[in-house]
Parts: sequence; C-alpha cells; structure tokens
Amino acid sequence: MDNAIVLLIIGLLIGTIGTLIGAGGGFILVPLLIFTHPNLTPEIITAISIALVAANAISGSIAYARAKRIDYKAGIIFALFTVPGSVLGVYVTKYIPPHTFSIIFGILLIALSLFLFLKKNAAASIGGESDAPGLTHQILIDRERTVFKYAYSRYAGILVSILVGFLSPLLGIGGGIIHVPAMVHWLGFPVYIATATSHFILAIMSSVSIIVHAIQGNYSDPAVLHMIVWLAIGAMIGAQAGAFLSHKIKTTVIIKSLAVCLGLVGIRLLLDFFNN
Repeated sequence: MDNAIVLLIIGLLIGTIGTLIGAGGGFILVPLLIFTHPNLTPEIITAISIALVAANAISGSIAYARAKRIDYKAGIIFALFTVPGSVLGVYVTKYIPPHTFSIIFGILLIALSLFLFLKKNAAASIGGESDAPGLTHQILIDRERTVFKYAYSRYAGILVSILVGFLSPLLGIGGGIIHVPAMVHWLGFPVYIATATSHFILAIMSSVSIIVHAIQGNYSDPAVLHMIVWLAIGAMIGAQAGAFLSHKIKTTVIIKSLAVCLGLVGIRLLLDFFNN
C-alpha cells in the first residue's frame, strides 16, 4: 500500500470512479486506509483522503468545465455554505475514537445505498422545470448541445450544503456521496449536471479542508506526504478518464453504481467492526 506504483494505481482507480459518479472518491479511500493502516488516527486518515478528494475534484472540474456541465451559479453558492461546516468538521475529527469512526461511516454508507436503490428515478437525464413558487430556474447547454432545463430550491440546497460541509472533512469522504443524491432526488438537478456541479463544489470545499489540516500539522509526516503525492497524481489522471466516461454511460447506471459501491464498503466496515 505504501509503494509508489501501488499508490498511483489506487489513485487512478479512485479518481476514475469518483469523478464518474461525482463523489470525489473519499468513500473508497477511507475504508481502504482503515483496513491497511489501522495505526493511523481518524484525523490523519481524513487528512489524506481529503487531499486525494481535492486533487480528484480539481482535475475533474476542469474536465467538466470543458464539457460545459457545471452549474456555476448553484455551485458557488452551495460551496460557500460548505466552508463553515468543513472547518468545524476538521477540528471535530481529533475527538472521534477509531472504532466509533468506522461504525458511523459504515452506517452512513449503507443508509445512502438503500436510499438510492429504493428511490425511484424522479429526475431524468435532461431534467424538468417545476411551476412551484420560490424555485430558481436554470437552462444549461453543454458542449454536445444537449439542453438541460430544471428548477431547484436554493434554500434547500444551502441546508444540504451546510450538512455536507460538516460531514465531508469529518469522515474524509468529500461529500459527493451525499451531495449528488440530494441534488438529483431532492433538488431536481439532472444527473449529469449534479455530478459535474458536485465536483466543482468539492474542489472548493476540499481545498479549504486541506488548509485547515495543514495549519493543524496533519501533513508534517513524510510518510503521509508520500502517500498523498502518489495518490493525487493517480487521481488527477483518473479524473479525466471518469469525466470522459460520464458522457458514455446512462444516468441510471451511474446512480446504481454509486449505490453498489456505498453498500459494499459500508457492509465491509461494519463486519470489520463487529469481528474486532
């Protein structure tokens, strides 16, 4: 796991999957680090993971920007409201016992997985406008000239973003596994726009978390920096591949793939917790 080539490959795979589903990839790296490096504290694990998320999200956002699928208006507003929670989340991680961290993370992943499987596909790939009052209406045309029309509640999005901002650095997951389902099923964003915009939000939010971790000295260990550098290089390459594949895969496949990943990782974490 500490070998440069192994770290590069892991970062590549995580970057590809994370960008494809708009989740950053932290939900894969965190349990992997828990299994392979049980000596690491939750604070250091989340510091490593959020660095990978930042590299993945920044690279993926560049690719999605070229595809013209980022809703910058919603993304900037939502990102700003993740910042206070992200700062608080970094400070809270130092007070969470490792076993408690594992079980909370596992339960959260399984709950999200069940939600995605049981929820009907209310939002189509193109989206649809609502006549309900108080909604922000948006029209986006991507590079392939696909027109996306949708409407969402800005205030509901802000509330979700505050929650995501807190949970993201707290668990080291980036927040996309919460933001994407929320944007699709609760706010009415088309899946393609939700994954791209979520990545843009992650790029801003994770960068803030990195600054706070750096101030706390969580990147002072050379071994930790070694892991981050090679994981980040792989993630940046994988992010470009994930953004490219997102144009080729149906939205239902993206959502179901996200649900499967969440469920499997969550179950494995809980089994590991009870076996110990």
